[in-house]
Amino acid sequence: MRAWVVAAPGPVDSGPLRLVERAVPVPGPGELRVRVEVCGVCRTDLHLCEGDLPVRRPLTVPGHEVVGRVESLGPGCTLLETGDRVGVAWLASTCGRCRFCTSGRENLCVDPRFTGWDVDGGFAEYLVAKEDYVYRVPDFFGDEAAAPLMCAGIIGFRALRRAELPARGRLGLYGFGGSAHLTAQVAIAEGATVHVLTRSDADKALATELGAASVRGAYELPPEPLDSAILFAPAGALVPVALAALDRGGTLAIAGIHLTDVPTLDYQQHLFQERTVRSVTANTREDGRAFLEAAERAALRPTTTSYAFEDLERALSDLAHDRFNGAAVLRVAS
Repeated sequence: MRAWVVAAPGPVDSGPLRLVERAVPVPGPGELRVRVEVCGVCRTDLHLCEGDLPVRRPLTVPGHEVVGRVESLGPGCTLLETGDRVGVAWLASTCGRCRFCTSGRENLCVDPRFTGWDVDGGFAEYLVAKEDYVYRVPDFFGDEAAAPLMCAGIIGFRALRRAELPARGRLGLYGFGGSAHLTAQVAIAEGATVHVLTRSDADKALATELGAASVRGAYELPPEPLDSAILFAPAGALVPVALAALDRGGTLAIAGIHLTDVPTLDYQQHLFQERTVRSVTANTREDGRAFLEAAERAALRPTTTSYAFEDLERALSDLAHDRFNGAAVLRVAS
């Protein structure tokens, strides 16, 4: 099978990836093999290719927003059947034994494995995944629309819950890429007033189209104090900006796996009056299931840009240089 691997982590335009031939993987006990139809291109993949995330495994196949069909089942699989359409997401497995796993917080597992980082992901024609870590994809979404739901959607949903937005509250979104444009739709469907702060003119236009109450530059103040904010852009310089926009008691959730350095915070301006800043780490499987239900209820409209399998390097470069809005999706199946 054809597969893209991270051969030499570095700037995306320097060619960190290599297209190789690999044997088709064989599922082990409790695993299934998926024939990949499409795979979303996530900013985490970019961080892995460029070395912002350390290499855990040489020549790893990235990609963790997978939509495909179950082709074969390993011993002990009972939940799915061959031919089922499934999604494979970032969380590949957890230990199931640590105090976090046993208390419903498997996203904080002390020994997790992640798709496209610890195990081979979806920038390949096939992958294997643990049966109890994949999702049934709602029929409402086509393959290309479903791909960004598998990570951008799930992590945005967890970030929205971590931001503790009150009912009909005022939410600020900093950055408006693949994850934020899905989170905005969920929040608006749930009755929130959404203010978008982003640098891209194309993203500003998309935010307006999707129903944002206001759209301004990333370093501008929104037109009213915020109850909650989510930082999607991997820019630490925006942390004090977002905190300063919060009303008393407001919460800022930082959604990215990688963030540049945060400037010094001023206690009175940024944190006093019970403002809170919190990170978001991976997701639980329950987050994934709850999000897919919410996505179908809200009739989400993912904005995607499609790339041929051979054009992965261009897709990552376009992501790095903000050449599209919404989410990029790689067409893997011939």
